[in-house]
Amino acid sequence: MHPVEHEWKGGQFLTSSVDPETVFTPEDQTEEHRMIGQTARRFIEGEIRPHRERIEKGDYDFVAEQMKIAGELGLLAHSIPETYGGLGLDKISKGIVGEALGSAGGYSVAHSNHTCIATLPITYFGSEEQKRKYLPNLASGAFIGAYCLTEPDAGSDALSAKTTAVLNEEGSHYVLNGTKIYITNAAFSDTFIVYAKVDGEHFTAFIVEKDFPGLSIGPEEDKMGIKGSSTCSVIMEDCHVPVENLLGDVGHGHLIALNVLNLGRFNLGFATLGAAKYSFQLALSHASERRQFGKTISDFRASKQKLAWMAADLYAAESIMYRTGGHIESALAGHYETKDKRAAAKAMNEHRMEAAICKIVGSETLDRVVDEAVQLHGGAGYIKEYPIEQAYRDARINRIFEGTNEINRLLIPGAFFQKAGKGEFDADALVKQADDSLKTGGYKREGGTTAKLEEAVALFKDLYLVTAGAAYSIYGAGIKEEQETLMELADIAIEIYRSESSVLRAKKAGGEKGLHLHLAETAVERSVETVRQSVSRLFGSLLKGEERTKALRSAAALLSVYSFEGSLDRNRRLAEQMVEAGHYRV
Repeated sequence: MHPVEHEWKGGQFLTSSVDPETVFTPEDQTEEHRMIGQTARRFIEGEIRPHRERIEKGDYDFVAEQMKIAGELGLLAHSIPETYGGLGLDKISKGIVGEALGSAGGYSVAHSNHTCIATLPITYFGSEEQKRKYLPNLASGAFIGAYCLTEPDAGSDALSAKTTAVLNEEGSHYVLNGTKIYITNAAFSDTFIVYAKVDGEHFTAFIVEKDFPGLSIGPEEDKMGIKGSSTCSVIMEDCHVPVENLLGDVGHGHLIALNVLNLGRFNLGFATLGAAKYSFQLALSHASERRQFGKTISDFRASKQKLAWMAADLYAAESIMYRTGGHIESALAGHYETKDKRAAAKAMNEHRMEAAICKIVGSETLDRVVDEAVQLHGGAGYIKEYPIEQAYRDARINRIFEGTNEINRLLIPGAFFQKAGKGEFDADALVKQADDSLKTGGYKREGGTTAKLEEAVALFKDLYLVTAGAAYSIYGAGIKEEQETLMELADIAIEIYRSESSVLRAKKAGGEKGLHLHLAETAVERSVETVRQSVSRLFGSLLKGEERTKALRSAAALLSVYSFEGSLDRNRRLAEQMVEAGHYRV
């Protein structure tokens, strides 16, 4: 199935049922997808992993050299059109490369930053001259890129930036003044995507080269993890930028900054998935070799439960990433060489909810998996000799990168209410329908295990719509200030997408039997617990008196059905299959 065959609107998963055939899954990869993934994995195994210690010690010259080798292999060029020296591959290919590279710590961060947020602004928003000048060099690795948005007083609130740009008297250059902080690749980058306010007012993007007068690089930050990735301040003191290096239009920098970050979040989801798979593999290897009380660690049933939960989390995350890749490719397929910048920005923004979920689920799955992997290593997990120690430190940044997970959570219901306000769907009718469904069992499905899983997803959707409706009826437009409520709604929405993506994939892969179904069952069971907690907190805070008590009891009773029989035996078998394989597999 080619992803562009089916077009879904952003957030539609919350309001509609889904045909499995409209969803892209890992099993739908083409030969081209598999080849680019294989190339990326070979590169990591051959060129990066043997030099882990060297990279960890901050040999940034070596990191830059390896990125040029990656460029020779085409691993920097996947998202650049062929017209400008790239490979012109789809967004699924972009994700596949990101996943393959995701386990390489600081190198992964440097590589992904370059191919995504440091290159795509020019790809989608550059002039013809800018594309021809910069993209071939960024595709080959002759140039390395960086992205300069964060400032001392502007992080998640990016539009509050203080960096200024003033056109000189000759009209030939913009003069930039300001400091950007925590800039990845700063020490060895040739190009910087810099955001500044023209005349202190109009938020605008610029392409700044390292040798432009007035640009300097601050000292390296001493970080907790990702030590192989250069992180410095970029300082502009009367930095002269030619007018032809203005990117897009004056005052339209937000169209670039905020929309490119959607692709960054999608890309980060895939990268964290790759890191989580690697951590899982390290855990399997150690648990299968280390013996205590006459058994390997992996033989103990408590260990098997951990391994099964980790595998199900990976399955759900993987299902989300590929599904979203299909959706984003469908939206962006016609915009790779477009001259309509507003249309490109709109297409990038279409699946902002799904991209945020990729970032949240990927980073939080990684955190759970790497934490349990350290636990299964025991004391060895705390020793630098073992790669899992570095993986644990490297993982933590991902819940902060590309907008904190809190910011991304607020985005999800915020976008939902925004779409409702624009009339993209009839919110009142959907809420009433969901309320009726909860009362009459309208969400129920006939059939075997797969139908039961679909039923759970349908119930989650009804509960989301009813709780969202209750919240809006109380707060109205003021809902945007009720962050605690929005965060709970976000968690339900995330679990809907997580569980539905798993079930659709399992159904597409074979339905009523096999490893896919068992992984989906465990994934849905884990989603039930999160949905139960969030619904309880929402009803508990939004409702009062007898209505509150009745709603809490009803929700608990409805969700309790989806703790499936035989889960202990199923999870033991899942763990044993993973141990036998020695890595995550389906």
